[in-house]
Amino acid sequence: MLQEKYYPNKEFAKQARIKNMCEYNELMEWAKEDYEGFWDHWAREKIDWIEPYEKVLDESDAPFYKWFVGGKLNVTQQCIDRHIEVRKNKAAIIFEGDRGDRQIITYLRLYREVNRMANLLRNEFGVKKGDRVVLYMPMIPEAAYAMLACARIGAIHSVVFGGFSAEALRDRIQDAEAKVIITADGAYRKGAPYMLKPVVDQALEEGCPSVEKVLVVQRNNEDIIWIGGRDYSYNEMIESQPDTCEPEVMDSEDPLFLLYTSGSTGKPKGVQHSQAGYILWAQMTMEWVFDVKENDTYWCTADIGWITGHTYIVYGPLAAGATTVMFEGVPTYPDAGRAWKMVEELRINQFYTAPTAIRVLHKLGEHEPEKYDLSSLKVLGTVGEPIDPPAWKWYYEVVGGGKCAIVDTWWQTETGGHMISPLPGATPVKPACATFPLPGIMAEVLERDGTPVAPGEQGLLCITRPWPSMIRTIWGDPERFKKSYFGDVVKEGQPVYFSGDGAVVDEEGYITITGRVDDVINVSGHRMGTAEIESAIKKHPHVAEVAVVGRPDPIKGESIFAYIVLKDDIPDNLGEEVELTKEINEVIAREIGNIAKADAIVVVPGLPKTRSGKVMRRILRAIAKGEEIKQDISTLEDPSIVAKIQEAVRCAGC
Repeated sequence: MLQEKYYPNKEFAKQARIKNMCEYNELMEWAKEDYEGFWDHWAREKIDWIEPYEKVLDESDAPFYKWFVGGKLNVTQQCIDRHIEVRKNKAAIIFEGDRGDRQIITYLRLYREVNRMANLLRNEFGVKKGDRVVLYMPMIPEAAYAMLACARIGAIHSVVFGGFSAEALRDRIQDAEAKVIITADGAYRKGAPYMLKPVVDQALEEGCPSVEKVLVVQRNNEDIIWIGGRDYSYNEMIESQPDTCEPEVMDSEDPLFLLYTSGSTGKPKGVQHSQAGYILWAQMTMEWVFDVKENDTYWCTADIGWITGHTYIVYGPLAAGATTVMFEGVPTYPDAGRAWKMVEELRINQFYTAPTAIRVLHKLGEHEPEKYDLSSLKVLGTVGEPIDPPAWKWYYEVVGGGKCAIVDTWWQTETGGHMISPLPGATPVKPACATFPLPGIMAEVLERDGTPVAPGEQGLLCITRPWPSMIRTIWGDPERFKKSYFGDVVKEGQPVYFSGDGAVVDEEGYITITGRVDDVINVSGHRMGTAEIESAIKKHPHVAEVAVVGRPDPIKGESIFAYIVLKDDIPDNLGEEVELTKEINEVIAREIGNIAKADAIVVVPGLPKTRSGKVMRRILRAIAKGEEIKQDISTLEDPSIVAKIQEAVRCAGC
């Protein structure tokens, strides 16, 4: 059955960069007929090269593809320097603090602040091209300065989300062998200060020998411990730094940053992105997907600790010469009208957030948007997970007033930028549907043998040609890179990039994302590997075995459901299961962070295993969802365990 479509606003479409589906189809045909010529055109048009490239795409060492071979550039010149002459007094970043404090940072000020921090790192701390710098920062302007300062001098930044624990931070520092940590004493959230520097101190207590210096931004001026010879105040040191800094000349394929993401094994993967391909696609998607124009003000509510914050708060908007809003707080504090108040006051034109946030805002204030003037809005975006139709409809009708395009974007840390998304002036949208691949992106839904699936059938979402902003490797582990992304699906004898997501294509070619097909859970748009969570839970002294699965959640998209088997020698005074649940979540928070806490923890007598010892997660997922078990359980080592697990879940009220 054909799904209802919502067509672009005709007045908006007239001035959009891509105005209709004819223009979209022409771009796709161009890319299919002359793939390298397509990308060559955009690279020449969008990037200010220091030295031109010699070859558009080198596929000789697939899947370690190289783009714009031999080209030289510096990403900060793309984001800042080239705007100074015409936009020096334009707002580059509008910062709004949790407590309502606001800063407007012009392109000229951004240029000076980034250069000062770049000089501090280069001259005071000895950071040079190729060194790794870990950022453990709140959502404050200095976080953006730090990212860009690293790029200015050729250092590789690795931003770690400020909600991760000391143990998770330590793992990422050690894997990257970071030379410097940039953090803050703390920040503000829901009106109260919270601390970051103590987490860094704890992370460095146990074995991070590569770290030489810690640079601390004093944001909330809480008391912290200062380690002599290691810890330095940014606020004091920055004052004496010159505000000009010669940018390092970087090769197209030099690493720009690392960003760690969870996989199906316990160890996080250091996704490595390069210079030219990443910044090209970041700018192009800002222009195509959000249709950002010169006088627009754009707001992405993400955190810079995730790829969304990298591409669509910092690099993409600045490369496009846009005004980007950076928000320290949460959209529901001090009330459910905070986000809409900011839209009204700042005259936001593009608003980009996660379905989880949309569901929360809907639940807490269904009619709250009606109290504010949201007439400035032109494009509404969603990111991180599939959005459900009721949330989509509220977003469209109440927030957008039925006149705004909704761009439901599908992409990943590994893709660097949007891959499948409506174009706001062109694409007829079906609610909760990602729609079509962007021009130049060859996305297909396939079987494992590379055969396209029939309309309506679920398959594996793959990208069948390399693209400029793609992951280049996993830091320090190229074999894992090949196995993780190019080891599952083969088309016409060649391995292709498999995203880990399932999808369905309808009879009109619209693609709907159905969610992860591997052992990764998507909680509030953030991917977490089940193995990493299980590894944390196993550190509880009374846990013998554990299996973690995702369960659908009306707010988060998915929640974490943990089955645990206790050791035989547990003490009689272990206490109530509620207390055990609390203890286990404390372990998870300590090892990973609060974001990974389980919503349900059920003690079970055993796990459903095959005779070879493999845990049958499909059965556990079905039980967590309350579904009937349709799989053949006769192959299990103990088929009776399924009924026992179901009973335990019922008794636990889950």
